[in-house]
Amino acid sequence: MATLNQPHEQLQTLMQAGQMSGSLSFSGLMSKEDEEMSQSALSTFKAKEEEIEKKKLEVKERVQAQLGRIEEETRRLASIQEELDALTDPMKKEVTLVRKKIDTVNKELKPLGHTCQKKEREYKEALDAFNEKNKEKVQLITRLMELVSESEKERMKKLEELSKSIETIQ
Repeated sequence: MATLNQPHEQLQTLMQAGQMSGSLSFSGLMSKEDEEMSQSALSTFKAKEEEIEKKKLEVKERVQAQLGRIEEETRRLASIQEELDALTDPMKKEVTLVRKKIDTVNKELKPLGHTCQKKEREYKEALDAFNEKNKEKVQLITRLMELVSESEKERMKKLEELSKSIETIQ
C-alpha cells in the first residue's frame, strides 16, 4: 500500500514546490528546472506504475498457480470420493437385492404356512377319525369273535345233546 501512495505523494510535493517557487509565468511556460522536476516526477511515477503492474502480475500468477493446485486437489479428492462410492456401492446393491429376495420369500411363506397349518389340522382330524373308526372296528371284531365263540359253544353243546340223545335211542 505504501508503494501505491508514494508516487502520488511525490507528485503532490512537486506540484507544491512548483507553486512555491513561482516559476510559472503568466505565459504558461515552465522553467527548465521545473520541467526537469516534472520529467523526473513523471518518470518516477511511470517507474512506480510499472513496478506496481509487475508486482500485480506476480501476485496474479501466484493466485493462478494456487487456483491450479486447488483445482488439481479438487479433482484428486473427487476421484477418491468416486473410489469410495464404488467400494461401498456393489455391496450395498447386493445387500439390497438379497433383502428384497428375503421379503419376497417371506411373502410367499406366509400363505404356505397358513396352508400347512390348515393341512395339519385336517390331517389331525382325519387321523382322529381314522383312529376312532379303527377303534370301533376292533371293538366290532372283538364282539364278533365273542359271538362266534359263543355260537360255537352253543352249537357244540347242542351237538353233544343231540349225540347223547341219539346214543340213548340206540
